Amino acid sequence: MSPEPDDHSAWEVLLDALERDATGDTGATWAEPTGLGPVPRELVGRASRILAAQRDRIAVLEAERRSTAEHLGALRSVAATREPRGAVYLDASA
Repeated sequence: MSPEPDDHSAWEVLLDALERDATGDTGATWAEPTGLGPVPRELVGRASRILAAQRDRIAVLEAERRSTAEHLGALRSVAATREPRGAVYLDASA
């Protein structure tokens, strides 16, 4: 059974949006589409490429998250060494 033309168009619209989202930081909130049915056979290759691009993007974001956490840890350790241990001011007039 081949997909209806409307199903095919709906899948193309969805894949277009997923492609845009996988290539940049759109900040868009994604919601799972409903009522599309199976991916049309002629769009399976494109869907697989988008999935691979999403996985690559996830790997990049995870590496950036780890790097940011390391930088924050280093900054916190530097800030902790600058805390005063005793009096900050000396009253020389007394």
